Amino acid sequence: MTRTMLRDAVARALFAGATFAIALPLHAQDATPADGSTEAASTTATLQTVTVTGSRIARTVDVETAQPVQVITREEMQRTGLQSVADILQQSTAVGSPAISRADALSSGEAVGGSYIDIRNLGTQRTLILIDGQRLGVATNGYSDISQVPTAVVERIEVLKDGASSIYGSDAIAGVVNIITRKRFNGAEANVYFGEYDVGDGRKQSYDAIFGLTNDRGWITAGVAHALEDPVWAKDREFTAGGTRSAVSHTGVLRVDPNNPGSWLTYAGGDPRDMGSYRPYTTADYATPNDQMTLATGLERTSVFANAGVDINENLTLVVDALYNHRDSMQQIAGYPWRSSGTNLLSGDSYYNPTGQDVHYFRRTWEVPRVTENKSTTQRIGAKLEGRFDMRDLPWSFDTGFYQNTYRSEKDGTGNLLIPAVQKATGASWFNPATNRVECGSAANPIDYGSNYGAGQCIPWNPLAPHGSGVAGSLADPALQSYLMPVGHDVGETETTSMFLNAAGVLAELPAGDLGLAVGYEHRRERGWFSPDALRQTGLSTDLGSGNSGGEYHLDEMYFEANVPLLADKPFAQTLSLNLASRYSNYSNFGSTINSKVGFEWRPITDLLVRGTWGEGFRAPTIDDLYGPNNQSFVFYTDPCDSRFGSARDSAACAAAVPPGYEQIAQGGVPATGPNAQSNEPFLSGSNPNLQPEQSRNTTVGTVFSPSQVEGLNVSLDWWKVRVDDAIMADTATAILNDCYVRNVASSCARFTRDPLTGEVTSLTYTVDNVAYFETAGYDLGVTYRFPTRSWGTVGFAWDATYVDYYEAKSSTDASVATQYTGWAGYFRLRSNLSADWSLGNYGFRWTARYYSAMYEDCDPTSRFCSDPTFAAPYTNGAISPRHRVGSNTFNDVQFRYSTPWQSTVSLGVNNVFDKVGPTMYTQPNSSFNYYGGFDIGRFLYVQYQQKF
Repeated sequence: MTRTMLRDAVARALFAGATFAIALPLHAQDATPADGSTEAASTTATLQTVTVTGSRIARTVDVETAQPVQVITREEMQRTGLQSVADILQQSTAVGSPAISRADALSSGEAVGGSYIDIRNLGTQRTLILIDGQRLGVATNGYSDISQVPTAVVERIEVLKDGASSIYGSDAIAGVVNIITRKRFNGAEANVYFGEYDVGDGRKQSYDAIFGLTNDRGWITAGVAHALEDPVWAKDREFTAGGTRSAVSHTGVLRVDPNNPGSWLTYAGGDPRDMGSYRPYTTADYATPNDQMTLATGLERTSVFANAGVDINENLTLVVDALYNHRDSMQQIAGYPWRSSGTNLLSGDSYYNPTGQDVHYFRRTWEVPRVTENKSTTQRIGAKLEGRFDMRDLPWSFDTGFYQNTYRSEKDGTGNLLIPAVQKATGASWFNPATNRVECGSAANPIDYGSNYGAGQCIPWNPLAPHGSGVAGSLADPALQSYLMPVGHDVGETETTSMFLNAAGVLAELPAGDLGLAVGYEHRRERGWFSPDALRQTGLSTDLGSGNSGGEYHLDEMYFEANVPLLADKPFAQTLSLNLASRYSNYSNFGSTINSKVGFEWRPITDLLVRGTWGEGFRAPTIDDLYGPNNQSFVFYTDPCDSRFGSARDSAACAAAVPPGYEQIAQGGVPATGPNAQSNEPFLSGSNPNLQPEQSRNTTVGTVFSPSQVEGLNVSLDWWKVRVDDAIMADTATAILNDCYVRNVASSCARFTRDPLTGEVTSLTYTVDNVAYFETAGYDLGVTYRFPTRSWGTVGFAWDATYVDYYEAKSSTDASVATQYTGWAGYFRLRSNLSADWSLGNYGFRWTARYYSAMYEDCDPTSRFCSDPTFAAPYTNGAISPRHRVGSNTFNDVQFRYSTPWQSTVSLGVNNVFDKVGPTMYTQPNSSFNYYGGFDIGRFLYVQYQQKF
């Protein structure tokens, strides 16, 4: 893609010059406030108000808003014992199951390796991520990697549990996460963190330092952070060791009779060129992929950040900020399950062929596991002018500026085979007595020996030599590995550029209070591209096929927000006000949309706030949605026509589609041992340039009660409802098949093909379209109470809970009944966090209990346990679809802290102190293993040290 290098150079030069201009006057003056505090206070009266996420109008600090906002302070973050913003947010009860969890080792694509937040389980693309009120950059698929922001730079996190497209535009459907960075910091601070699981793995280290200068002219804050997290291996956990076995073995297997499906033999010892050295192949020879897989990916992050501001005069401030973050992540899965087909046979002229004729074979490349190393680099710069002025003697403020966020990704993959090299290496070969080795070709027509396939070289491969055998031609040879499995390299980049102008203030003084108004304009451009390795694009590699994607669009937006006071100091109306907002968005690719919102705040008495909102929202299609390629993937799915466990196996539709006694074909061409088996053929997903934006409706109603008779007690209860229409969605393979055979959706039946003889699903395509809808509703409860300080210390409690009343979705426009997801794996009916904190002098202790309610999953037909074998529902078309219930789970965390006399704090903690292990779930929710991807994987011990200077 063409880059405007001059524009980027000018922007960076302006930023550097502004920072230098700010630093000079700060350095020349006294940097320490008179009271000696480390956080400098502002001398202007305007900072007696704050702008809370979800509104552009400043409010007094102690006033609740019409919208439910959760605030996670820096102190609370440090007491979780977690070192990433994503892990901290993932503990919020309003946040759904993790998208691309670190336990999802089989996931692929540009976004793998990042961390993503999904409020209400509505999809990470429907949660807007902000940093200081401005958008964080996204990948081409719209995923915003929150690991780009180091915890060292974070002052607090505000989580808006409501839609806010009228204020922020696209993507703010389920909620908004606004990461507020540290500013006006005085002094210096260093933090060290070290932890690991009690079994001695998964080590995590974090180091950061920050310093700042602040005075009455402005501030400069800068810091650096480095974090390292070792991978955890599936074989090292009892609940993920073993797992599903694969028929494609690493022993090296050949078929001696192509007309006999069961005539497979495997090398048993001796001479692999002698048929007497082979024995029948049995299930005992199957491979166990989990032995080579990461349960939790490894990560390394390095960040540098800075922000600065200078008061040009008493009413005008220049602010600049910058962030650099580099992340490396590593995931590993088992060696590739290579199977011969068509022209990819073991040649009868191969030196290693014991039969003398072309034969089929299969061999998992166990010696070279598939390792994916994802590298991402974020560069973010911004500059703005903040000003204050009076209009008709009423206070106003404004800010105008720009920011640019560039997100670059690189992915190196090893362990995939170059198909032409395999064909050549398993073709004709001969023993050359002159070199005392086996070489490709023949004595009459030799081929140069070597690992450079592009130069015409070749190294013979004996795919029948088992892993660890050490015989000639085995894959243990590093040169052969290099020849057969070149490194794949994918690259991509996205860029968000924005120019904005916002103004807010008091339009008029009314009897009930100030009439607040905010208006603004933004021009934003999104561009991105992703280019997979050339071999993936040509289909010459066993890596999942994909093509180039890329495109860009721009938009102009205008908004207004008004806060209208209606009553004040009246009986049953201490205050009553309305909040109105609307945003006009004009996109270059699909046109314009208007989204509005109305909210109210009513205090019948001083101690009680009643609040509510109703709003519209939208999500624009992403670059990948519009301009992405078709991507191959071997997916896990359940065929409803399987004669053993299919939910529609007795239907007329299945009888017409598959032969009697049909069994789903799993990877390796063998019958699946149960539901949710991996496909034997790759399926396709793709983009759609005709997509329109999603539309949403949000409603919240709630109360906040702070009784003056019980000082320190605050109780909030909010009911919420979100509906998303015209949702952009790519169905799952299971959903498409169920739509066809269970729900009788004719359009879904045209999206896949079956082998007319065997019934196997040979192809399936699931492009994205505006075909779905989601609707969910529930309650958020928050209770905090701090007891009066006693001689034995101060004790505080906090309880947060989210109860989901229902979550339903339709995956196609002609589906007659919505599918109900509440209570199914990952869609918890209830999540609850209860914490207690005690402090006395320099000592403190914190305990937290994290509760997850019970879950349902499809019954495992290989197990004799099935709690609800006769389950049926309208969305199963009345057909019995057995389900199994697993119980609730609670994880407990503890932390002890001590503040030293030399301005430091030492914390010792254990997360999951009782070493709780969740249930085995064969459906693998949010994971590549039979274990929910959002649960703890062991007892984790840590120590952290913070030193202030």
